[in-house]
Amino acid sequence: MSAAAPVGGRPRSGRRRAVGTVLVLALLVLSAGVPVWMRTAGTTSLAGLVPVAITGTQAAPAVPAAALVLLAAGATIGLVGRIGRWIVVVVVTGSGALLIASALAVIADPGPVAGSMVAAATGVATLAAPVRFTAAPYAVVALGGLVLAAGGWLAATSRTWSRPSNRHDGPGARPVAEPDDDQSTWDALTRGNDPTDPQLR
Repeated sequence: MSAAAPVGGRPRSGRRRAVGTVLVLALLVLSAGVPVWMRTAGTTSLAGLVPVAITGTQAAPAVPAAALVLLAAGATIGLVGRIGRWIVVVVVTGSGALLIASALAVIADPGPVAGSMVAAATGVATLAAPVRFTAAPYAVVALGGLVLAAGGWLAATSRTWSRPSNRHDGPGARPVAEPDDDQSTWDALTRGNDPTDPQLR
């Protein structure tokens, strides 16, 4: 009996490991939007040169959105069945692709984001300094690659997950609605019938 326990435990531990992995990635992605991604400057007639720091959330709003999607996917892993696990795989993989695309788009063309943030700070969308990137957007590209890899890992290992728990159901039984005898009796009385008549049962 004791030798069989580890065999039955592997699917459960695999599902728990998947939940933990996706939730950790979600928290990493969420934190990746907090640091400054790029710096530039604008000018005003009163203050002169105005430094502008742009965070990841401002530069790429898709990053916190992807984090929330990953959080939802991680919470769902403990509940999904055979079909649901493939939905989770698609969602996780799509989140990784979204992270990579969003970060690369900012790196390739920072002008629109930088101009809008400078305009918000100075009222004029003219950059007075070149855009300088921090390491954060490049780290998000790498993080997106990790999320993509996690999606592939989920696709390869999810077939070994145990079925979702039915601990509240009876062994081998499906929930069946019990007839409400009191309600049936009352309905018979309101129709003018005798609820004790065997022909009405």
